[in-house]
Amino acid sequence: MTDKKLTAKSVEKALREKRNPEKAEFFPKFFKAGKGEYAEGDKFIGVIVPDQRKIAAGFKTLPIVEIQRLLDSPFHECRLTGVLILVSQFEKAKSESDRKRIYEFYLKNADQINNWDLVDSSAHKIVGPFLLEKSHKPLFKLAKAKHLWKNRIAIIATFHFIKNDRLETTIELAEVLLHHEHDLIHKAVGWMLRELGKRNEQMLFLFLDLHAHEMPRTMLRYAIEKLTDKQRKSYLAKKGD
Repeated sequence: MTDKKLTAKSVEKALREKRNPEKAEFFPKFFKAGKGEYAEGDKFIGVIVPDQRKIAAGFKTLPIVEIQRLLDSPFHECRLTGVLILVSQFEKAKSESDRKRIYEFYLKNADQINNWDLVDSSAHKIVGPFLLEKSHKPLFKLAKAKHLWKNRIAIIATFHFIKNDRLETTIELAEVLLHHEHDLIHKAVGWMLRELGKRNEQMLFLFLDLHAHEMPRTMLRYAIEKLTDKQRKSYLAKKGD
């Protein structure tokens, strides 16, 4: 790509060249964009994620002002591609100040990182790495916000901590989010607890012993998915299932 082609419009043009009409029809149902659903009104071009990743790789030096335009787009694929570009730029950042700038830009745009796939493609690759050796207090602020996507960013960011055997924050955030009203948070917390259990099964057991009876059913089922049949039945019994 030449510099003059590094614009949000050229990214959208590249996405439209990969449009699949069947996907464009399917995605609004899959991503819950119907009336009253969590992504109500979201629009879709109809581009599969592997194609978005290829396009993002071709625009990896897209200026931040153009990434902002992608994040402001009404089209889901533009926003996801913008997030993927941002992840690439964070991973290649040469200085802590550049990493901080991208981290702050990412959180400033939490309203635009507004579906589970956008969060799950990025929170543990930007927020998690930036905060690993810093205070984790920003994650608790995100978790307590009345904002679904900030809440999901908080817990998914800890996936990076888990991979680095820093497990306490995941447990603490799971307790903060234990009684969250939304299924998307139940799934995310259960997923991170399951991943934590792969690193430290006893820590997962301790959490489950304390909270299985009050965990939302989806959260519990996600968390115990990799346990033995006997263990799963024992914890489901605590829930009354």
